[in-house]
Amino acid sequence: MLLKEYRICMPFSVEEYRIGQLYMIARHSAEESKGEGDGVEVVVNEPCQDEQHGDGRYTEKRIYLTSRLPGWVQSMIPRVFYITEKAWNYYPVTITEYTCSFLPKFLIQIDSTYINDNGKTHNYCSLATRTETARTQQEYRHRGPAQPLC
Repeated sequence: MLLKEYRICMPFSVEEYRIGQLYMIARHSAEESKGEGDGVEVVVNEPCQDEQHGDGRYTEKRIYLTSRLPGWVQSMIPRVFYITEKAWNYYPVTITEYTCSFLPKFLIQIDSTYINDNGKTHNYCSLATRTETARTQQEYRHRGPAQPLC
């Protein structure tokens, strides 16, 4: 297992980011769904609940990519190639899993937490000491004046 932590400090609040994120996800899905046989298919979009995180939203999407691959790759994979994205959004916590239609053991899981603290909270994810020392940590900071969201 590979464990990486990214801290991205942004020039706006968590609530402002949430509004922008929802808008950009909807816009990107619409823009990517215009091609023949490619795009984003929403399979499930329903409310969900978790004991730890409370009320949220579960979405499952299929992202079809076949025509975006080079010809030599297309010849080696099934005709219908897609990535499945399963997301549990308990904002400000989100859990996202990506799987591949023809590689059953392939899995990427991304746990995201959005906090208003300028990236200074130590061990925000409450990792065990052994796990905490094994992770790779990178921090990104916004430089310059804040830019409008749109």
